[in-house]
Amino acid sequence: MSRAIELATQRLRLRAWRASDRDAFAALNADPQVAEYLPRILDRAESDAFADRIEAFFESHGYGLWAVEVPRVADFIGFVGLSSPGFEAAFTPCIEIGWRLAKEHWGHGYATEAARAALSFGFEELDLDEIVSFTVPANRRSRAVMERLGMQRDVAGDFAHPRLPPGHRLREHVLYRLARDDYFRLRSQANAPRI
Repeated sequence: MSRAIELATQRLRLRAWRASDRDAFAALNADPQVAEYLPRILDRAESDAFADRIEAFFESHGYGLWAVEVPRVADFIGFVGLSSPGFEAAFTPCIEIGWRLAKEHWGHGYATEAARAALSFGFEELDLDEIVSFTVPANRRSRAVMERLGMQRDVAGDFAHPRLPPGHRLREHVLYRLARDDYFRLRSQANAPRI
């Protein structure tokens, strides 16, 4: 397995992937509710191939889509992290922040908490100028996470996903951005003493 940089938050551990994560990952990817805003559910072979790509990205970059663990609660609940979209659009090349968690772990703030750690790593350790995120307009849960992170919708940047055919129900995407300067401004506001 890869020797990825690991991150920790108050409740979570963002770590390298293990072989033992694959069963839970396959179950997550086969869940129709998790895949509601994805092109399709994944079978076991597709899920394992996705995990292979995640690990290959870690091997070459040292970071990526971290496996998320809730110590003393669950060994693996999904992934959160940074990646490079594998398609061309007006805003690529770029670094994207994304997440996918098992449904039983929704509603606990885990995606936002883990994504804040990933953003911190991206801006403070990788010195990135910008991090983006995108989803379909109807995906209010993910959009709410983006907004809690301080990301701003770039209406002019909304796009038709090039890997989906015209007329596909998920082709239209909304784009959110967070610039380095805005990240540090938001961080300093969050740490400012309250009067």
